[in-house]
Amino acid sequence: MLIINGAYGEGGGQILRTSLALSTILQQPIRVENIRARRKNSGLAAQHLASVRAAALICEAKVSGDALGSTSLTFEPQSDPIPGLYEFDVSEVRQGGSAGAATLVLQTVLLPLALAAGPSTVTLKGGTHVPWSPPFHYLHDVFLPTIRPLGFQATLELLAWGWYPAGQGEIRATIPGRDKTDASAKTVETIAEVRGALKQIHGVAVASSLPAHIAQRIRNRAANLLDEASLPHAIEPQRVRSVSPGAGIFLTAEYESAWAGFSALGEPGKPSEQVAQEAVDALLAFHHSGARLDEHLADQLILPLALSGQSVNLSLERISEHTRTNLWVVEQFLGPMAHIDYSQGIIQFMEKDEHFVLRFS
Repeated sequence: MLIINGAYGEGGGQILRTSLALSTILQQPIRVENIRARRKNSGLAAQHLASVRAAALICEAKVSGDALGSTSLTFEPQSDPIPGLYEFDVSEVRQGGSAGAATLVLQTVLLPLALAAGPSTVTLKGGTHVPWSPPFHYLHDVFLPTIRPLGFQATLELLAWGWYPAGQGEIRATIPGRDKTDASAKTVETIAEVRGALKQIHGVAVASSLPAHIAQRIRNRAANLLDEASLPHAIEPQRVRSVSPGAGIFLTAEYESAWAGFSALGEPGKPSEQVAQEAVDALLAFHHSGARLDEHLADQLILPLALSGQSVNLSLERISEHTRTNLWVVEQFLGPMAHIDYSQGIIQFMEKDEHFVLRFS
């Protein structure tokens, strides 16, 4: 059994989610200790427990320690990832509900089901646009287009918006899986090492169960800032409904060979113009850096790139502790996979032989 120290590096929930995904894919029994040790409230919170139970269901795992607040967990898969119809609701794991991130639960099961021998449809309920997690639009507009050439296919639909504190958003993921008898399904394209020229910035400014002028003000400020920077953009103001009110802006910078995402959430007392300013400032900083990967994509891409087995050098906007930690977790399962060159701001993935790659095809 592989022991994973949840206190390593940034010591958060990402260690658990990556470990669950790889354990499920490899059928590798694991024990995760010191779960979320570097967080104010350590142990399993609602979204982490939902991720454990979701991963356990798709591989019929034997699990112990799956309780709120638990700081250690044993997870023993009993089968390959099983395709099918699934529903995972973060609110069900804690009395009184939760706005825990449905997107993080999705990240736990997405790659295992993408490698499963058949199609799956997954309904996820919880927070869709909440702090400290990728919003739905980031997964839809940035993460999925980036991993598609690596052989991981999925489509996402936003069925209901879920904001803090009530959550109750809903996402549907359609994941075709892989036909093991189809040689073309094993084809992996080489990911581009440079992003190319900027094609367009697109996005939405949203007021959810709030007055429409909030979305318009967010949109107008973002548009003005991008006009000042002479960057092409198409930002749509939207007014939608949700259980809890919420507001935010979700931008995607589309380059010739890359996507990057930037967002900011509203909160009581925070001017609409400040929401726009935060997202656009982050976008402009990335654009001027010339980097291939934005800060968040850098750590999210490590696992799918490692499974693809290809050699590639990618420049990072910022080498975060999340990135370093996630690489460490992946290498506990797969051995040496990549080298981070801090002086150049580059992560260098090492090529793996065909036998390694076909293990996941």
